[in-house]
Amino acid sequence: MSKSSIIQALISQGAIAVIRMSDTQKLKKVIEAIHKGGVSAIEITMTTPNALRVIEETANSMGDVAQVGVGSVLDPETARLAINAGATFVVSPIFKSEIIYTAHRYDLPGIVGAFTPTEILTAHEHGSDMVKVFPADILGMAFFKAIKAPMPHLQLMPTGGVSLTNAGDWIKAGACAVAVGTALLDKKAIAEEDYPKLTENARTLCQSITQGRESV
Repeated sequence: MSKSSIIQALISQGAIAVIRMSDTQKLKKVIEAIHKGGVSAIEITMTTPNALRVIEETANSMGDVAQVGVGSVLDPETARLAINAGATFVVSPIFKSEIIYTAHRYDLPGIVGAFTPTEILTAHEHGSDMVKVFPADILGMAFFKAIKAPMPHLQLMPTGGVSLTNAGDWIKAGACAVAVGTALLDKKAIAEEDYPKLTENARTLCQSITQGRESV
């Protein structure tokens, strides 16, 4: 898929699941469970033990049903290594233009982080396909509304503070998609291999996003 097709898929999906897991067998079952509930965009963070191996194995086994990306990328070399391992989009918590350029060199989306209005616009002007507003829980939904008022063209994705039931409120506030971690990927459920619980979580999240879009 091309960069534009992947971005379109991520925005259409509305949610990116942020995963930190080293057990690839459980990871596959987790992805299957949340995919069944409607979430098929997966961000495997570089803080995951053996992250590149996990990305490669996940992309090889689940790439046909999920968009497998990499998160917590802090430099362009890490982005390149993750892309070579099979990542189809790159996410960073910080603004570093070289990360965007590296992703674009492979015709893949580069999504970098920003916090202030100036950082957000600068990230957009350097080609960030969405801007990861992080940590969004500190800024809140009112901040999103305030940013989008003078700059409605921005594609903003909150990370931090997104729950299964308030995701739609973030969409109404101006987010194009949301990134969700522990709220979706219940650690207790994963430890107990309660995969139906994860499917239920994914459905709740997707319902919230749908309701948010319908009310915009």
